[in-house]
Amino acid sequence: MNLPIPESSPQGLPLPRTVHPAGAAGAFARAATSALAPAASSLLAGAFLAAAFLAAAAALLAGAALLAGAAPLAAEELGGRLVLLAKDGKGPARGADPVQAVVYFEPEGAAAHATRAPKEPKEPEAPYQLLTKHKEFVPHVLAVPVGSRVQFPNQDPILHNVFSVSPGNAFDLGIYRVGPPKEKRFDKPGVVRVYCNVHQAMVAYIVVLDTSYFASPGADGAFRLTGLPRGAGKLTVWHEQADPWSEEVTLPLPAGAPPVQARLVVLRPKLLPHLNKTGESYTRGDSYR
Repeated sequence: MNLPIPESSPQGLPLPRTVHPAGAAGAFARAATSALAPAASSLLAGAFLAAAFLAAAAALLAGAALLAGAAPLAAEELGGRLVLLAKDGKGPARGADPVQAVVYFEPEGAAAHATRAPKEPKEPEAPYQLLTKHKEFVPHVLAVPVGSRVQFPNQDPILHNVFSVSPGNAFDLGIYRVGPPKEKRFDKPGVVRVYCNVHQAMVAYIVVLDTSYFASPGADGAFRLTGLPRGAGKLTVWHEQADPWSEEVTLPLPAGAPPVQARLVVLRPKLLPHLNKTGESYTRGDSYR
């Protein structure tokens, strides 16, 4: 309880004023606030400047990454099914293998610039391989990005001479046996038909792509591409026995959109007639030389 206090003492001296405890606390808080206000303002200003600096740095890094050719944020998926049809288009093609197809997505706009190889293609860390084994190429179809190196190890006890006359990617590895693999770098997009100059029945395809988004369907024709950038682009399906199929798509697809269905009509046999590396027929047949 606070009692009234006279303004002066019996001696005429001023007396100290009684202060309520709550008032003392409030006075102390006000004094502390007044003292700390400049420091708090400085801390808030410093935090704001730091946040602004980090945001600007992130924007600069993102811009630099885009200029350097880094792909934009990629998180979309695109799935569907490949159907190989007979020449009449009324039923499935017998003997045509959907696993040998290549499905690839080519973005448009800024995403396309970011995913395409530069004029000086960057080599992957490890080369791809196309084996010669049991007088066959393994795998039969190999998809690679532009600028990739492909090795051709000979795993047969016989000689092979791997070559191609495909424009832009022609090569001739000469005759070689088991040992260190021969190697070729592919700098031009396109389909490279690969043969052996010793064995006419040996044929393979290297599909050199100007995109990093590609896959091969399963035995049932189902395929799925993941990590795709948002926006417009073109989906293409290539198969050695059919003409390529393409469709323009925009990612993400609308909610409830059905899976893509690529229907290709088989027009050609698996092994097409071809000449040797000098443009002559294989008159000697398969020989080991």
